[in-house]
Amino acid sequence: MDHDGAMQRLTQYAAGGGCACKIPAGELEELLSGAGFATPGDPAADLLVGVETGDDAAVVRIEGGTSVVSTADFFTPVVDDPYDWGRIAAANALSDVYAMGGRPIVALNLLCWPRDVLPYDLAREVLRGGAEITARSGCHLAGGHSVTGPEPKYGMAVTGLADPDRLLRNDSGRAGLPLSLTKPLGLGVLNNRHKVTGEVFPQAIATMIALNAKASAAALTAGVRCATDVTGFGLLGHAFKLARASGVTAVIDAAAVPVLDGAREAVRAGFVPGGSRRNLDWVMPQVHAAGIDDETMVLLADAQTSGGLLIAGEIPGAPVIGELVPRGPHSVVVRG
Repeated sequence: MDHDGAMQRLTQYAAGGGCACKIPAGELEELLSGAGFATPGDPAADLLVGVETGDDAAVVRIEGGTSVVSTADFFTPVVDDPYDWGRIAAANALSDVYAMGGRPIVALNLLCWPRDVLPYDLAREVLRGGAEITARSGCHLAGGHSVTGPEPKYGMAVTGLADPDRLLRNDSGRAGLPLSLTKPLGLGVLNNRHKVTGEVFPQAIATMIALNAKASAAALTAGVRCATDVTGFGLLGHAFKLARASGVTAVIDAAAVPVLDGAREAVRAGFVPGGSRRNLDWVMPQVHAAGIDDETMVLLADAQTSGGLLIAGEIPGAPVIGELVPRGPHSVVVRG
């Protein structure tokens, strides 16, 4: 609340919002290509998944036949309610572990707070939301790190465990496998409409706070070995990264892709975040999409926050939205 008793809108204190505030994918790849990461001379564990394929988390094998999954994710407010923002950010951070086929075991808060602008009561609600989600996931929340800064930011560093022989990786896809998606698209455009107008979209919040735990477990039970979560680079961006890493082409049936109620109307009304447009510009040279309208392409590239899993396989309750085929001239093909 501000000094007049009105609700302070957290989204107004951030230039971006949620995973749409990521560094654009093309710029990030250029940055990482020149970073020159050093490797340890006497490593304490075997690195199974690193930066090479742009997967969702790092994985190392340790003694005892298990592997440790490590990730970090944080972002500016995607909704105005601080408790909901905390829940969404926590679910999003945990998702990277689920996307690798792991189970999160411990998380640390990452908080940046403009202490001279926003009261700590709001920060406390953010942290309470994050704690609620980690408790629901069965993951310990054990402290963290905080700094002051001009924009509020929140997220988590998460550590999980996984079977090294049953990882879900983005480079394990093969031709002939169906593609399934476990959450509908449209989170980016609905969140942007919320930021501009203050309208609240319960269907978007419910989608973002839903954990990908059951989907991950179902994928492992079904013998799936290839998956990724759909977040800031949109469905097309993450499908492209999966296809490129696996040496195949991803075919997307646009009509089969689930979309949240109100998302198409938000696109038509012009509530498209800059991150979604940048996603589309980045991925289009790798996409063949003859005859697909701009509204659909924007939604397929829409920057998702705490989105679902894109799975190379089938699991109960997740619609099949396409398939992997032998590598062709394009990494992604969109069919009408």
